[in-house]
Parts: sequence; C-alpha cells; structure tokens
Amino acid sequence: MLKPRESVAALDPYRSPIASRNGLSLDLNENLAGCSPRVLARLRTLGTEDIARYPQREIGERVVANFLGVDPEQVLLTNGVDETLWILFSTYLREGSELIFSDPTFVMYPMFGLAFGARLVRVPAAENFAFPAAEILAQISPRTRLIAIANPNNPTGTVAAPADLLRIVEAAPDAAVLIDEAYFDFYGETMLGGLPRHQNLFIARTFSKAYGLAGLRLGALIGPLEQIEFVRRFSSPFNVNAVALACLEEALADQNFVREYVAQVTQGRERIAKLCHELELRCWPSSANFVLVQVGTRVGPFVEAMQRRGILVRDSSANPGCAGCVRITVPAGHQTDGVLDAIGRSLREVQR
Repeated sequence: MLKPRESVAALDPYRSPIASRNGLSLDLNENLAGCSPRVLARLRTLGTEDIARYPQREIGERVVANFLGVDPEQVLLTNGVDETLWILFSTYLREGSELIFSDPTFVMYPMFGLAFGARLVRVPAAENFAFPAAEILAQISPRTRLIAIANPNNPTGTVAAPADLLRIVEAAPDAAVLIDEAYFDFYGETMLGGLPRHQNLFIARTFSKAYGLAGLRLGALIGPLEQIEFVRRFSSPFNVNAVALACLEEALADQNFVREYVAQVTQGRERIAKLCHELELRCWPSSANFVLVQVGTRVGPFVEAMQRRGILVRDSSANPGCAGCVRITVPAGHQTDGVLDAIGRSLREVQR
C-alpha cells in the first residue's frame, strides 16, 4: 500500500475559513480597502498574449530590488510568503535538524518544519507576549538549522527589538535566520540593513497585506547573494503568475495608497484599543493590521455573535497562551464605526 512519509502523515492540515466567509472579513488580515486603483488600471490592460506566455519573474525581481535598494540577485519572488517558507525550509532543514521559533506565532512554521522531519524547538513568549530573546539564544545548538521569527508577530502583533534579532543572527552562524516582515508596512522597522554583514540572515515580505494583493499571491525572499543562489535552485522558474508580475510595479509605485491605508489602520487600532479599555477587555499593543483581544470563556459565542452581525473574526484560542482570545483585523475608514458597535453589542449579548 502506498504511504506518504511519516512526517507528512502526522501533520494536522491547515483548515482555511474561506469556504464559509460571508460578511465583513476581519479574520485573515487582508487589506479591506482593496488594492491601488493603479493596479486595477494595469489589470484592465492585460491581453491574451500576457496570459498565454510564461511569466518572467526576473523582471519583477529587478523592480523589487530597486525599490528595496538591494542587488536583484538577492531577491527571489514567490507565490506568497507560504511558498517563501516552503522553499527556505526545504533548502536548510533536514531530518533530525532543529527549527526554533517562539510560541505563539505563524502556524505555517511548525507545519513546514514537521513536514521536513525537523525537531521543533518551541520557545514560549515572555509575559504579555514579549519576544523571548534570551530564551531563544539559550536553545541554539549545533543541530539548529533554521530560526523563524515573525516581526511583527502573528497573532499577537508584538515586535522584537532589532538588537535582539542581531544577537540571534550572530549567535547562530550555521543556521538560516528568517525575519518574516509580512507586516512591515504597519511597523516600519526592517532588518534589511543587516544583510551585507550576515550570511545567514533572510527577510520575507508580502504584497498580501498593505498592498491588497492577497488574491494574486506574491511574496519575496531577500537574502545574501551566496545563499539566495542555493535557495533559487529549489524554486520553480515559473512560480509567480504573469498577472501578479504585471501589477507589481504599479503597486510599488503607489506609495501614497499604502501610506493612506496604513494611516487608517493606525487610527483604527487605537480606536479598538480604546474600546477594549472601556469594556474592560484585555488587548495587547499591536504593530500590525490586527489586534488580539481576550474575550474570555465566552469566546465561541462571541465569534458567533459577531458573525450574526455580518463580521468575521478569528478565534485564536488554539494558539499557545491565547485561550479566550480573538484576532480582529483592523477595518479601514468608515467601516470602523460599525465594527466597534458590533463588538460592544456582541459582548453584551454573550455576557447576559
């Protein structure tokens, strides 16, 4: 009987909530304002020839490299950050090697690590989900092959200090250290400046969040020239679709659109935090486009009450240390008023 590898057979599959999404989706951290009008205009110019030909990823990599100020050979475009992780993990992890990450964090880190037979070294977050730098440093060993750090972190929105990240990079020269900056645009701090000095540092970026291109599936891995060359060998040459590549330059060019959306998110975050304080709900400071809120033992009914009001939020209770918590994507602009009202009404409903 045909059987998969044991590490794959043992995986718990990721179950997307998309199949039942009806309403305002505050559960997947998408850009609720949509993409730039310049991207839509570019889409309307695409013809049959653009779709019929294989995509030229290298052109897009030059565009991203110019925007970031790095060598094009340091950039690998991917089919979303999920593929970024898959390629990087497959390049450096092997059976019995160790993957270190802080818990709670992005669910795909342990999933991909287990798929490649790695031993998971889970380091619990410190109090208030603070980044456990000292504890991670203490776990680095000769078996460590990859350290994955989301900064800002998902689902907490908390951040790690650049000095702590550099200490980890320097302490693990034989391991790939990934700084996943999927929510960089809402935070503003990056580790790109460390690339010239560190041959084991990798940065991940996505166009699914601030740029509103989640449906086009476009991510980027940036790293040292010598290492990206190895990573590139495992990547399919046509992994990024032609439509995403055609829109990339316009998306990057419209930074006014990105800044306006980020400003709306910042304002919305503050309003949600203020409401949580008024309702005596615990809420952690966030540097991303979402907020983690502790509702308590009635989290399930709260999620259902929000859904009845046409708003989807993410039950995060299964994440370590997140019992009773929901993750709420920050709405854009005028949507915030309705969301705040729904949070208050839903909470009063489940507390009766």
